Amino acid sequence: MRRRSATAIVALALLFGKSASAHRIDEYLQATVLDLRADRVQASMRLIPGVLVAPFLIAEIDSNRDGILSAAEKQAYAERVLGDLSMTVDGRSIQPKLISWSFPLPAQMRDGVGEIQIEYAADLPHGAPNRTLILANHHLNRTSVYLMNVAVPQDRHIRLLAQKRNEQQSFYELHYQQTAATDAGPRAAESDGRGFLQGDQFLSLFDLGMRHIAQGIDHILFLLTLLLPAPLLVLGSRWGPPARMRHCLLRILGIVTAFTIGHSITLSIAAWGVVRVPERPVEALIAASIFVSAAHALRPIFPGREAWIAGCFGLIHGLAFAATLARLGLERWERVAGILAFNLGIETMQILVVVLTLPSLLLVSRTRAYPIVRIGGAVFAGAAAVGWMIERLSDVETPVEMIVHAVARHGLFIAITGVLVGLACRFLPVSAEQATKHGLAQFAK
Repeated sequence: MRRRSATAIVALALLFGKSASAHRIDEYLQATVLDLRADRVQASMRLIPGVLVAPFLIAEIDSNRDGILSAAEKQAYAERVLGDLSMTVDGRSIQPKLISWSFPLPAQMRDGVGEIQIEYAADLPHGAPNRTLILANHHLNRTSVYLMNVAVPQDRHIRLLAQKRNEQQSFYELHYQQTAATDAGPRAAESDGRGFLQGDQFLSLFDLGMRHIAQGIDHILFLLTLLLPAPLLVLGSRWGPPARMRHCLLRILGIVTAFTIGHSITLSIAAWGVVRVPERPVEALIAASIFVSAAHALRPIFPGREAWIAGCFGLIHGLAFAATLARLGLERWERVAGILAFNLGIETMQILVVVLTLPSLLLVSRTRAYPIVRIGGAVFAGAAAVGWMIERLSDVETPVEMIVHAVARHGLFIAITGVLVGLACRFLPVSAEQATKHGLAQFAK
């Protein structure tokens, strides 16, 4: 960042050096220094993976799995990092543009000494003298720790007023004054609440909602685990043969709708500041909700009441969604559109996941292979839930996050395979003898 950012870099280096000695080897450090100018903000990122995180990160970058990080793979990863950033100025979204990047050798990253460096910049629109810059970093947020700072401006017309960060420093809010700004008329008016719905920030928050679900795999795992037994009837204390297709679809629709209503209620209430709950117990309860749905998938605990359970646990999941939205520091009027945009993004991604998995779920549930799928899925979800509860209650690191995300990356392949298996096994329906044995001869017809 040259001489103009020396002060900030020294401060950041001291902070980094102080934390590095006690830094856990299973985290991904992402440090950012901003260089603020009249019409542009430039940033320098240092990304340093711990030795336990490095293999996972190398696999993320090395898309063709040849053990070599090509120039195209490095650029693609740098652009992916920028895609996980959210930047706004005075409530208006700005798009960072990649300037340069450099990567260490994979061996250096495995030894914990490799450092990825990324430079990017974004143009600042004209605005009023008092300005607010917000930067949120969502890149690999489950395994990362963050540092954010700003260089002392060399422009005498820019004066820093205040800085705010969340506990993880993944969210950074900078208030500054630009005394040379003269265009405080019509353009400035666009940044207030009245222009919010028509601005790029709505799309930015919609995208943030989609990415929150895509990255927060625990929310989707809860819903999918609860859907596992949805196509089945109950025989005593066990799951029986598949129900009629109409009954299956209505039950699945009820579960998804109830979950949506539940998390929408608490998202709206918490985002307005009516309810404030610490994040740690909320995250632990989300893990507990996955464990309960996994137990239900093994043996019916609340048959016929899955929608009610989805709605109740949806209230808890909504608190976690609200925590993400609250970090953006939206003004009161903007929060209305923010809740709408963020929630629409969540629902869009949620519907996409359900639509992609529904065909394989319905087809395979009507075959003899489904008990293996149901039990295997329930055991996997239950084990993941236990790992998350241990992490979120005791700060003991487990490999559950890495394992679940590794499986999730193959989600589309798994869904397509399920459809093909279901179509192939469609020629092996439940026999009349088996159906009669359970008193359900109509399912052999």
